[in-house]
Amino acid sequence: MSVMTAADHRIPQDLADSLVTPPAYADGRIFETYRRLRSNEPLGVARIEGVDPFWVVTRHADILEVSRQNDLFHNGDRSPTLIGQEGDRKVREMMGGSPHLLRTLIHMDAPDHLKYRALTQAWFMPQNLKRLEDQIRVIAKAAVEKLAAATDAEGVGHCDFVQAVALHYPLRVIMSIMGVPQDDEPRMLKLTQELFGAADPELARDAGTPPEERDFDFSVIIDFSNYFRALSESKRADPKDDLATVIANSQVDGAPISDLEAMSYYIIVATAGHDTTSSSTAGALWALAENPAEFAKVKADLSLIPALVDESIRWTTPVKTFMRTATEDVDLAGRDIKKGDWLMLCYASGNRDEAVFEAPDEFHADRRPNKHLAFGYGAHLCLGQHLAKMEMRILWEELLPRLSELALDGAPAMSEAVFVNGPKRLPIRYRMS
Repeated sequence: MSVMTAADHRIPQDLADSLVTPPAYADGRIFETYRRLRSNEPLGVARIEGVDPFWVVTRHADILEVSRQNDLFHNGDRSPTLIGQEGDRKVREMMGGSPHLLRTLIHMDAPDHLKYRALTQAWFMPQNLKRLEDQIRVIAKAAVEKLAAATDAEGVGHCDFVQAVALHYPLRVIMSIMGVPQDDEPRMLKLTQELFGAADPELARDAGTPPEERDFDFSVIIDFSNYFRALSESKRADPKDDLATVIANSQVDGAPISDLEAMSYYIIVATAGHDTTSSSTAGALWALAENPAEFAKVKADLSLIPALVDESIRWTTPVKTFMRTATEDVDLAGRDIKKGDWLMLCYASGNRDEAVFEAPDEFHADRRPNKHLAFGYGAHLCLGQHLAKMEMRILWEELLPRLSELALDGAPAMSEAVFVNGPKRLPIRYRMS
């Protein structure tokens, strides 16, 4: 339980409420909240009914400072994602006192975090990914051909880019690496959307659940676990050269990892391994459709594609927030943080920080340098960052040379979520050669 005092840098209630309101992340209101906080109370306290108070970290520099001090700011002491008091109570009741439904890398601190990260780290290093480039390019080419096949005699097409490409291309990549059969990909996609979209009435499994009870849907985790438990058994009986086999047969300190840890590992790779890349891919195309000059710029100079990739990740910032817990009293940017205090790291705010980014609310495909925080920082730097950037680079290398015209063809929409969100609809009109 936090020991913050009521007088400590309390932020205005309307701003505090928006931080825990999923629709605010869908309609863009959250960025105005972030701007006001960075200007007036960049490290203040949010007090919201039904939620333990938490510090709101909005500046790029302060997010870096917390992220690099993993001994002072833990992931595992409390939930690393925002959860209400009632949701926290239910989780602890189900998990024998633990605040975690899963035990993934994001729920771990040293020394366990490093040990479990090492189990799969080699798979996500550039030297290993290089051998997968041809395989990924085949998947990208198929996605581009799907768009081309949907055009009319004049080469003009209409589609929802999220449904046509952005969801399925990264999904195919990560599932092929994991060793999940292609026929099971629709199931994996649906479960991922239900997990991250638990607060979105269009994506949630049970849209009738009251908003205050939508912190998680335990039934989704059960379905994921049942699927991966069967997959794990098959990989032990018949090992393959895939990531699921690595997880199924992993050991830490000379003993097999627990069922909870194995299922958690599968779930985090299977969900984060494609959802965030899907969001950044769709976010890039959305921005290019709204900014013809940027589209023309990158079309004229394909060497800008790596910069386009980084800018799309900054612009979208799919992982909006993570929580940390102070392990001792510490001064942070002039604030008196107490042991046990909860902190919300607002990555999407850090990625729009005027002190770091010139014209941060504008999309520039050639932005350099681009010191975005979308992959985190420090020990918890995203394990899959190289794969994500490689996937996006390859897709744009295949698509942009053939995409001659691009425009929105209706109203796009973002998903409603405080933790992970991105485009859920992106209607476009395009012409291809």
